[in-house]
Amino acid sequence: MNLGTPEILLIALVVLLLFGGKKIPELMKGLGKGVKSFKDGVKGLDDEIKEATSIDDVKK
Repeated sequence: MNLGTPEILLIALVVLLLFGGKKIPELMKGLGKGVKSFKDGVKGLDDEIKEATSIDDVKK
């Protein structure tokens, strides 16, 4: 399933019609915060895993 330029333009037009021009920046801001929060959570898990494996290496 590939999305080409016409499909993306159609989706953008539908979103614009559904939400209006004023709501789209708010939606994008919320989406950006959600993505940042997800990345921070993943990074936190990676840090905990690295810390746990380094502690296991020291115990051996």
